[in-house]
Amino acid sequence: MPTLRVAHSPDSDDAFMFWALATDKIDTGTRAYVHELSDIESLNQRALQGELEITAVSFHAFAHLSNTYALLPHGGSLGDNYGPRLVARDPKPIDPREAMRGKTIAVPGTLTTAFLTLQLYQSEFSPVVVPFDQIEGAVESGEVDAGLLIHEGQLTYASHGLHLWLDLGEWWYNETDGLPLPLGCNVVRRDLGDELIHHVSHDLHASIQFGLAHREEALAYAMQFARGLDQQDADEFVGMYVNDLTVDYGPRGRRAVRILLERAAQAGLVPDGVAIDFVGDS
Repeated sequence: MPTLRVAHSPDSDDAFMFWALATDKIDTGTRAYVHELSDIESLNQRALQGELEITAVSFHAFAHLSNTYALLPHGGSLGDNYGPRLVARDPKPIDPREAMRGKTIAVPGTLTTAFLTLQLYQSEFSPVVVPFDQIEGAVESGEVDAGLLIHEGQLTYASHGLHLWLDLGEWWYNETDGLPLPLGCNVVRRDLGDELIHHVSHDLHASIQFGLAHREEALAYAMQFARGLDQQDADEFVGMYVNDLTVDYGPRGRRAVRILLERAAQAGLVPDGVAIDFVGDS
């Protein structure tokens, strides 16, 4: 019986996706899964070492590890006209791109797609790496000029008295004639071999579908990872990042992945020629 480590972030959308797998709601045959929860930047770093069999990573990180890992066709977090948010204590300026020039900005990690996308928007700022769940506090206290929010912070910044300067998913949507912003993905280590990868893909796909089909139960499980969100906000957040594009990227999602990594390569932010192949059944 193969025992496989599957790692993801301790947030409500990932918990929702993996609920059925974590609680034995689906039949995985002889395959046993051990779940590991860690923040996305830590998972990015572990994946660079090839440590985990299956893991969530940022697309930014994937650009540096595609020789070791392949993309699964499901489990992606894509912001469809919404995404990471740049916030500050001051009200939104007329020109956020100019206003952020030279500012200190808290970012949730240098391998996050949020940081990559912010660099595509405006590269002339001073990043300060801050744990994602401490960024709102760092902005509020004046430790940094602005902060780049991922996860539930995208919905809670106003309660800290902060103002939205830029929604990167909205900017990307307008820049690409309506494509979603690919943020995170599930990847599988290539050395598992085609047959096992096929079964792993089937199991993870089934978990996502089961959660969507049993939304109330899955959401109740995910609430323990909601970090201060009430049920209504948690439901909204899960809906943002667990949806049809999560079940399968589809042509639109796959095109968005390719364009993001192509533009990042053209800007010198990631390597050229990243192997963007989707493996396993969807």
